[in-house]
Amino acid sequence: MNGAALAQETRLTYASYLELGLLLDIQRPRSRAHDETMFIIVHQVYELWFKLLLHELTYLQERLEAGDSDSALHTLRRCVAVLQVAVDQLDVIDTLTPAQFAGFRDSLGSASGAQSAQFRELEAVLGARDRIVLENYEEGCAERLRIEAAMNRPSVLDSFLCYVSLQGYPVPAEVLRRNPALPFEATQPVREVLARVNHDDLVPAQVAEGLLDLDRLLQEWRHRHIKIVQRMIGASRGTGGTSGADHLRATCATPAFPVLWEVRGA
Repeated sequence: MNGAALAQETRLTYASYLELGLLLDIQRPRSRAHDETMFIIVHQVYELWFKLLLHELTYLQERLEAGDSDSALHTLRRCVAVLQVAVDQLDVIDTLTPAQFAGFRDSLGSASGAQSAQFRELEAVLGARDRIVLENYEEGCAERLRIEAAMNRPSVLDSFLCYVSLQGYPVPAEVLRRNPALPFEATQPVREVLARVNHDDLVPAQVAEGLLDLDRLLQEWRHRHIKIVQRMIGASRGTGGTSGADHLRATCATPAFPVLWEVRGA
C-alpha cells in the first residue's frame, strides 16, 4: 500500500465509511409537523431494506442456479430476517395517529408508496408480471427500465425449479426453457415434482420452506400495512390518488409462490 492509500485508509472513520454526513442530511420535511420526520425516516429505511433484499435475492438466484444448497439456504435465512424486520418496523409507523398524519398529509402532494420502484422491482423478482404498474413511471426512465428488466428475466421461482432439476428431480424441460417474461402457470407435472420435493423432506424441501417463509412475511407485511392505512385514513383515497386501503387490499390476496402453497400436504 503506497503512502497516499495508507493515509486515506487511516482517515477512514465510522462516519466517513457510512457516509453519515450525506445519510443524515436527506430527511427534509415539507411541513412543520413534528411527526413528518418519523414518517420520512421510516420510509427511507424501507427503501434501504428493499435495496438489500434485491441484492440478496440476486445472489440467491445465482446460488440456486448453481445448485449450491448451503449458500442458498444461508441467503434465504438472511432474506427472511430482513423481511421480519420490515414487518416489525411497522410498529413505528403505527404510532402515528390519524390527526398527526393529517397534520402533514397535504405536504405529500402526488407522492405515494405505490410509486416505490424498488418494491415493484422486488415484486417482479419474486414473479409478478403485472405490467400495469409500469404506468407509474415515465417511458425510458431508470426506474421503469429496472422493473421491466426484472419482469423479463427468470424469477426466484424459475431459479428454484432450475435448482430442483439440478438435484435430480424431473422438472419438465419446457418449464426450464419457458419465457420468463410471461406469468408462471403451474402444470400438473410441476405440481407433482414439487409435491415429491416436499415428501422427500431433504435439502430442496428446506429451500422450499425458506421461500414460503419469505412469501408469508411479505403477505403479513401487506396485511399490516392495510390495517395501518385503514386506521389512519379509513375509506378516504390514498396519497397520490390511489384508492387507499382498497388499493392495498387488492394486492394482499395473491401470494408470490402460489404453487408452493398448493402442493402443501399433497
